[in-house]
Amino acid sequence: MALYAAVGVALLLVGARAIRAEGGESAPPAAVAAPTDGGSIEIGGGGGDLVVDVAGAVRRPGVYRLPEGARVVDAIARAGGADGGAVLEGINRAARLTDGQQVVVPGEAAAGVATAAVGVAAEDAPIGLGDATVEQLETIEGIGPVTAAKIVEYRDSQGGLASVEQLDEVSGIGPATMESLRARLQP
Repeated sequence: MALYAAVGVALLLVGARAIRAEGGESAPPAAVAAPTDGGSIEIGGGGGDLVVDVAGAVRRPGVYRLPEGARVVDAIARAGGADGGAVLEGINRAARLTDGQQVVVPGEAAAGVATAAVGVAAEDAPIGLGDATVEQLETIEGIGPVTAAKIVEYRDSQGGLASVEQLDEVSGIGPATMESLRARLQP
């Protein structure tokens, strides 16, 4: 078993160096582990690093290690940059990253859902969580201007949200409001 594990680690290191050489990056990591979703997390480096998950409309979604104090824009760049369908206006690229954070870059498909609903009454149309404005959030039952502003501020501080359930962490949102949000928001 130990022999197979050693061979596996060696193959990962050789593959990582080949990928690094192809990408033109100069400093190879100590080791690279590849999760099942196709992304990668670089293991090694100094203490105080952050590990973030970059998903959505980027070229290489995955889990990456970034230095303390890094911003959302740094995480997007580390994931190969935004792809052609990215809607960067839907996230706060200047927000500081926190360890364990997920950065979701919205794509045109998510933005297109809001524009496709032009023929539907405004109060019945689903609202995209990644780009909802304070005014749009106020149309949801139980959401006033203060709570809507808190939701947008929380979303921007997190670099985007992957699910409506994350809004449960915003102060002032209770179980009844969460039900209204689930019914009207889409990720």
